[in-house]
Amino acid sequence: MVNISEVTAAPSPDLLTPDNCAVLFIDHQPQMFFGTGSGDRTAIINSTTGLAKAAKAFDVPVVLSTVAAESFSGPIMPQLPQVFPHQKIIDRTTMNAWEDVNFVEAVKATGRKKLVLAGLWTEVCIVLPALSALAQGYEVYVVTDASGGVSPQAHEHAIQRMVQGGAVPVTWVQVLLELQRDWARTETYAAVGDVVKEHGGVYGLGMVYAQAVIGAHAAG
Repeated sequence: MVNISEVTAAPSPDLLTPDNCAVLFIDHQPQMFFGTGSGDRTAIINSTTGLAKAAKAFDVPVVLSTVAAESFSGPIMPQLPQVFPHQKIIDRTTMNAWEDVNFVEAVKATGRKKLVLAGLWTEVCIVLPALSALAQGYEVYVVTDASGGVSPQAHEHAIQRMVQGGAVPVTWVQVLLELQRDWARTETYAAVGDVVKEHGGVYGLGMVYAQAVIGAHAAG
């Protein structure tokens, strides 16, 4: 029941902000990509890179993690260390990142209660830490287009399982624009525009067109 007298122009506490979230990139590695069959792998790479640049634009803390990088899965996709050249990459033996002490300590060190997860494969390396983090009181958001499973069914069923457990499915552009929320925020306006134009597909092309035809401050 709405109490009109208490309605104000204020954002929901459920929204992601640069001050309340951290982004966790889990197992974006060659061998994992080779086995991904839920969607276009090039699109997943683009979405993951866009998400990384979104986090960097808003100075959101990130955790980068791999599994068996030297013995099986290969190094993390190069776009991530290019965006975060000084970020330590946590390599694990566990499929569930939340069972790795170094990973969990890195998450705790961010001090954030909202965790934005992306990675490969959705049905293993994302669903397991997502449910584990939820069980310990974290709020979990899963970037579905920066993640992938071995089949469409595996990806979708994993998302359903996480949603049933309390996770929130999002996309990378949704995260980017939720962090910005107001085009009057000039300190991040240009960076957001650059990320959209580089990784936002036809939306980014639309921004290029709008700025060329309407003017430099065209947005949205």
